[in-house]
Amino acid sequence: MYSSEQNPLLEGDRVHIPDDLDSVYNRFNKAQKNVIVFIVSFAGLLPMFVTGTFVPSIPQIAHDLDSTGAAVSLAVSLSVFANAIGGLVWAAYSSFYGRRPMYLWGMPILCIGSFGVAASTSLERLLFWRFVQAFGCAGGVPVGAAAIGDIYRVEQRGTAMGIFFGACLLGVALSPITGGTAAHYWSWRSLQWSLGLWGFIEMGFVFLFLPETSHSHSGGIRGLTTPFNFVWINPFSSLWLLRSPNIMAVTLANASAMVTEYVLLIPIAYTIGARYHISNEALIGACFLPSGLGNFIASPIAGRLSDTMIEKWKARRKGIWVPEDRLRAVLVGGLFVPLSVCLSGLVTTYIAGPSGLILNLLCFFMNGIGVDFVLTPIGSYNVDVLQSRSAEVIAAVTAFRAIILAPVTAVVLPSIETLGLVATNGIATMIAIIGYGLIALTIRYGDQMRAWVDVGYTVVNM
Repeated sequence: MYSSEQNPLLEGDRVHIPDDLDSVYNRFNKAQKNVIVFIVSFAGLLPMFVTGTFVPSIPQIAHDLDSTGAAVSLAVSLSVFANAIGGLVWAAYSSFYGRRPMYLWGMPILCIGSFGVAASTSLERLLFWRFVQAFGCAGGVPVGAAAIGDIYRVEQRGTAMGIFFGACLLGVALSPITGGTAAHYWSWRSLQWSLGLWGFIEMGFVFLFLPETSHSHSGGIRGLTTPFNFVWINPFSSLWLLRSPNIMAVTLANASAMVTEYVLLIPIAYTIGARYHISNEALIGACFLPSGLGNFIASPIAGRLSDTMIEKWKARRKGIWVPEDRLRAVLVGGLFVPLSVCLSGLVTTYIAGPSGLILNLLCFFMNGIGVDFVLTPIGSYNVDVLQSRSAEVIAAVTAFRAIILAPVTAVVLPSIETLGLVATNGIATMIAIIGYGLIALTIRYGDQMRAWVDVGYTVVNM
């Protein structure tokens, strides 16, 4: 079942046809769109810093709170869970009140949570405030991705989404070294105070410079209500979108790629650090840099390639658009994911000295490239097929992924201690290969899969 402007993804009352092309996508000029992308990317960067700056500080925090690294690492799992819940809440309400109010509601919660983490004197308080902190900034990615989908046509969306994700994932490169440096030369508490200040700055940018981007169809009865006239919306209703075989397949593929990144990076102080005798938190944080650079470099490339695939295959079909064509970009770089995690386990186990460290850093770089060749086209694809609920589908994907990743973060270290590094990375490798296979199946049978369950697929003007 193919789609063009005259041939929707699925016929029926639940198909939404957006407003006139000019009024929807030409509301903002190029400069205005650049400002919007900058602001939402700056907000999307925050969750990455909230998570990434924490990991290199785990040994110091454990010492400061008279706890253990395994116990403190639970804060990472908790923040993943809080991001999932928060993302669902902010996404659901952004479809009713609009994108802009969600940032103005979420940033104060982030600030309060950051200050609470900084002042924590026990593990219990730390875990509580980490939940509040992560919840507050959880809308950064789903609401930001939705804003990108609001202002760019489908054939431009992959490139714009790649820039957005690339800017967000710059946090993967910078946050660990920032957190490690702060822990070693400054204080992990001071860094948390700084994250709270960042939230205030972002709130100022949103208040002064971010217009509302959502389409007129997205906002429920917006115009008849205000942020002060609260309407209850079930945030978990977004999860029902996952009954779509297409969305579920790409979500599992998305999660499989992220599993490898977590398996490589979460235990880094106890694997790379221990194996190559690195105890300086700043240097441990610097080991994250190749992965983040791979993310940052690959994201816009993967996004542009996914747009190219749309244009190429649409031309081959003489104007017929098939949304799964965007996923063909995943096949180009997606195999870097299982290859990198497998090689890293073998290198760490069998190659000592500087050579082993350098090869590991190359594996991290390869993994960063591969993960973004999976995440960026999938993110754009989800917005393509469900644009009228774009924030909600991104949040649902993120939440389901978190259900998988939260226990992964908790069991990585015990698995390495019990099964060994090679076996643990081998399991992650097999998971990534399965995810790659799911993408291939979705490309091949995506039109039939969409016909199985109608979740209100959106026609996108070409």
